[in-house]
Amino acid sequence: MLPYLLTTLAMLAFAANSILCRLALVENDGTTSIDAASFTSIRLISGAVILTILMLIRTREFKPKNINVFSSIMLFTYAICFSFSYIAIATATGALILFGTVQLTMIIFGLIKGERPDQLALVGILLAFGGFIYLLLPGVSAPPLMSALLMMIAGLAWGIYSLRGKGIINPLVATSWNFIGTLPLVLLTYLIFQDDVHLSQKGIVLAILSGALASGVGYSIWYAALPHLTATRAATVQLTVPIIAAIGGVMLLSEPVSLRLVVASIAVLGGVYLTIKPVK
Repeated sequence: MLPYLLTTLAMLAFAANSILCRLALVENDGTTSIDAASFTSIRLISGAVILTILMLIRTREFKPKNINVFSSIMLFTYAICFSFSYIAIATATGALILFGTVQLTMIIFGLIKGERPDQLALVGILLAFGGFIYLLLPGVSAPPLMSALLMMIAGLAWGIYSLRGKGIINPLVATSWNFIGTLPLVLLTYLIFQDDVHLSQKGIVLAILSGALASGVGYSIWYAALPHLTATRAATVQLTVPIIAAIGGVMLLSEPVSLRLVVASIAVLGGVYLTIKPVK
């Protein structure tokens, strides 16, 4: 029962990142509670703080040599592109593009490494790519191209980050130091965007919730659940995140769900499922 509870909480946390970001960046009157760069910075700082606390409680060690520079760069790339994308893209659409890209990145990496998918998996790959193309085709309900591309970059970065984390002995320690490793980039972000800084109490609170709870605690819960899941189940369960994000977007942001999004979701998520589904 505990593994299922932990997995459910982790998926809610992943979806919460999309919902919290949209809530912070988009108000009903067209204004914003916080700028995208500040949201990213506060999210990463608060995530680093909560993860460091959890790491110290768990290990009682503080060793800066554990920082992986490239992984920190990928984490930062994901976070900054994620925030700027959500300025103009709906919650559900962003989550679909993000997690679809993550899964496709990991699938393509496997192909490059020599994995040979069966016919069902090949159909899944083509179906998923087709869903992406359909979603991005010009039209009234198509997401803004630049926002979609930014979210795809975010998904690519998160996919690479996840691949680099496979086989790590202590994921909590590694993740803590990866968050800490983003802090110099956070400072650089402030220096670049300092003239565009816009903060409100609501925006700051939402960014902290995203960083400390949805990211920091959420990732820790996910790592606690992972030992109880097969690789296939771990990949498959993440396909629920866009659905949860869509529900949150409708309930909290009154976002419409277009037919294009529904069809693309079925194609992308169904295609990825066929690709990672084990052959019996």
